[in-house]
Amino acid sequence: MSQKSLKVALLQEVDHGSTEANLDAIEAGLRRSAADGVELVLLQELHNGPYFCQHESVEEFDRAESIPGPSTERIGALAEELKLVVVCSLFERRAAGLYHNTAVVFDRSRAIAGVYRKMHIPDDPAFYEKFYFTPGDLGFEPIQTSVGKLGVLVCWDQWYPEGARLMALAGAEVLLYPTAIGWDPDDTQDEKDRQRDAWTIVQRSHAVANGIPVLAVNRTGFEASPDGGRGIDFWGSSFVAGPQGEFLAQASINRPELLIAEIDLARSESVRRIWPFLRDRRIEAYSDLLKRYRD
Repeated sequence: MSQKSLKVALLQEVDHGSTEANLDAIEAGLRRSAADGVELVLLQELHNGPYFCQHESVEEFDRAESIPGPSTERIGALAEELKLVVVCSLFERRAAGLYHNTAVVFDRSRAIAGVYRKMHIPDDPAFYEKFYFTPGDLGFEPIQTSVGKLGVLVCWDQWYPEGARLMALAGAEVLLYPTAIGWDPDDTQDEKDRQRDAWTIVQRSHAVANGIPVLAVNRTGFEASPDGGRGIDFWGSSFVAGPQGEFLAQASINRPELLIAEIDLARSESVRRIWPFLRDRRIEAYSDLLKRYRD
């Protein structure tokens, strides 16, 4: 365990209309975080622009950039200046025709401490990510930082207990989920409530099942679809949960917010002693998890 108490911030934002404007908003959020004594800041998924995956268009690939690249240079410089651990989320151009949805971690330095490429890629109405992103090939490996081992996953990964478990088994002390998720505006209010509740519940369950805190940051605001579709109403609701799934902080649904919380990393040890889920796993009986389905 790297330390006992950790002050964290989640930057829940809207799309401000351009990469430069979005990075300006991120810089302002990072500076506010540093001034408030925060050590770790989590940014939302694909924060440089709109959620372009609402449609399929080859022109959208122009948004991608290399890692290292212009955005990592700017964010890394801020991480170094402000002495922050920062987790950002970028559209990575790895090679011609090869693109990833990639999280990048800085550890109080402009040098990249580690990267994670999104493993689970959705292909649903208004979330056409398989057109843009190649599934990650780096596995589920925590990234070591000065504040501990970070189990960084991205959005659609948050629905899969396997990813969270593998991060925990590799020593992750915190799970972090940069996210872009929202409602179809035509859904009924009951359906909207069910979807948002499910999103919160499944991530809190990862905290409980693994005995470690979870940080989930989501974008907010309505974004029209470029092809004239219904658009997405991003539901915000960023939150921090402790190792028993308890809420430590919750953001609003419909406005930008810098959500700050303090997590006690030492509690994970205590919780795992009374709920020793890792001890009681029957690993010899789980081989069928490697099958797509048990017929």
